[in-house]
Amino acid sequence: MLKKIFGSAKDIIVIFVCALLLSLFIKGFLIDNRLIPTSSMVPTVPVGSRILVNRLVYDFGEPQFQDIVVFEPTESTKEEVGRGDDMLKRVIGVEGDVIVIVDGQLYRNGETVYEPYISAPMDYEFGPVEVPEDCVFLLGDNRNYSFDAHLWSNPFVPVDNVKGKAFFLYWPKENFGTLH
Repeated sequence: MLKKIFGSAKDIIVIFVCALLLSLFIKGFLIDNRLIPTSSMVPTVPVGSRILVNRLVYDFGEPQFQDIVVFEPTESTKEEVGRGDDMLKRVIGVEGDVIVIVDGQLYRNGETVYEPYISAPMDYEFGPVEVPEDCVFLLGDNRNYSFDAHLWSNPFVPVDNVKGKAFFLYWPKENFGTLH
């Protein structure tokens, strides 16, 4: 009888340790969980949201236009913000793209960009700028209240600073679902 009890306890411990190791592997290499403390991505990502980030996706490719990414700000942006926390923004330009904002409208390579995700038309003008090699141009969806590329002294973020693609919002439950 004791052998049966201790045998099943041993099985439970082995299962628990395996589950713990698997979760640490997933957290460390594949998927990251993030709390979003700012309003820069409203309405897509409300303040206080919890999201999942695919940390592996850019090991096999580059950030794409309109991806929502987590990234480490450049040193100059860290100084301007006054902190070095990772940030969440949307990819608006990739290498070679020319970005212009005129009369509240975003243009990418001379084409009007349809942006159903922004909270309001932009109340500023910007550009034109060409995104350099191995860089991205990032803006928040809450364009008029986001401290992003249109305000940074260096508006470009090296692709190497991009840590992953945000793909799922799981809190608050009213916004539960994939991110686009």
